[in-house]
Amino acid sequence: MKKAYKYRIYPNKEQEIFFAKTFGCCRFVWNKMLAEKLSAYENREPIPRITPAKYKEEFPFLREVDSLALANVQLQLEKAFKNYLKNPKHFGLPKFKRKKDKQSYTTNNVNSSIKVDFEKGLLYLPKIKNGIKIELHRTFEGKIKSATVSKTKDGKYYVSILVETEEPRNKVIEPKSKACGIDLGLEHFATITNDFGTYKVEHPKHLRRAEKRLKKLQKDLSRKQQGSKNYEKVRRRLAKLHAYISNARNDFLHKLSKAIIDENQVVVVEDINVKGLLQSNLAKSISDSSWSKFLTYLRYKAEWYGRTLVQVDKFFPSSKLCHCCGYKREDLALYERIWTCPVCGTTHDRDVNASINLYLVGLERPEVKPGCGWRRGER
Repeated sequence: MKKAYKYRIYPNKEQEIFFAKTFGCCRFVWNKMLAEKLSAYENREPIPRITPAKYKEEFPFLREVDSLALANVQLQLEKAFKNYLKNPKHFGLPKFKRKKDKQSYTTNNVNSSIKVDFEKGLLYLPKIKNGIKIELHRTFEGKIKSATVSKTKDGKYYVSILVETEEPRNKVIEPKSKACGIDLGLEHFATITNDFGTYKVEHPKHLRRAEKRLKKLQKDLSRKQQGSKNYEKVRRRLAKLHAYISNARNDFLHKLSKAIIDENQVVVVEDINVKGLLQSNLAKSISDSSWSKFLTYLRYKAEWYGRTLVQVDKFFPSSKLCHCCGYKREDLALYERIWTCPVCGTTHDRDVNASINLYLVGLERPEVKPGCGWRRGER
C-alpha cells in the first residue's frame, strides 16, 4: 500500500530559484501541450500525444529543470483529458495554469535519486546539488516512489513523499465501543452516541472567528496598488491567515476522526448532499464545517484500522424516528429542535435522537456481536 508523508522544507536562495524555474517550466509545458490538444479537439481532429522533449530544442531553458517533473506534467494532462472524454458531466476540460495558481511539481525516484537523511534532517532531490533542510516530525519505512514539492501562497515550501509500505497504520487500538452514530450539525459540529452514552462536539468555527480580521485585510488589500511592495505585504498576510484557518480546521478534523475510529468498531453517518447545501443560505457555515473532508478522513482511516464505516441513505429519517418506540413523525420541521413523541411521550432533542437512531443501525451490523450495546426502548 502507498502512503504519503508531508513535511515542511526550508530551501536556501539557490534552491528557491531552482524551484521557481521548475514551477515555471512545468506550467509552461502544461499550457503549450494543452493549447495543441484543445486546438485538435475543437477542430474534431485526433488529440495528439505530445512529449515535453518536443519543446526542448526551441526552448532550451527546459533542460535546466528535472526532466521527470516535465514528464509527470504530460501524464497529468493526458489523465485529465481521458477523464473528461470518459465522463464530461463529472470532469471539466483541463484549464490553462497561471502563476497565481498553486505552484508544485512531482518527480519520481529513479536509481535512488530521492533520499531522506533522518539523522541530519536533509532531503535530496534530482538536479539539486546539496540537501534541503526538512522538518522531519515523523519517520517512515518503505520504498520512496515519488516526491511532490509545493509552494503555498504565503511563501512556505512543503514536500509530500509517496512511500510504498506494507503497514500504513499507526498503533492499532482495540475499540472500546462496538458502534457509534454521528449526526453532523451546524450548532454543534457533531452529536455522537456510542455504547457509553451521547455527547456533543463543539463547533470550532475557525472561519467565523477570523472573519473580522479577514474583512480588514481584504479591505486593506483593495486599497493598495496592485504589484507594489505594500500590496505584496498585505497579500502575504492575508494568505497566512487563510493558511492558518485551513490548517486549524484540518487539525481538528484529523484528531476527531482518529479518536472516533480508535474508539468504535462500527461508525454510522448520514450520506449528506453537501453540494446541494452549498447552494443554500447556509453555504458559509457548511463550508466552515468541511463535512465532506471529515467523511473522507473517516473513510480512509476506517479502511486502514480495520473498522467499518456505514453511510445510511440521505432519506433515512434519523431525526423523525422515535428511538424508543419507532414512531415516525412525518411533519417534523427543520426549525423544531425539540419534539415529543405522541405515542410513548418521550421528549427528544433532535440531534441526540438522530445520533441514537444511527447508533441503532450500527448495532445491526454483522461485525457487532449479539447482546452488545443496547436496543430500541432500553433508554
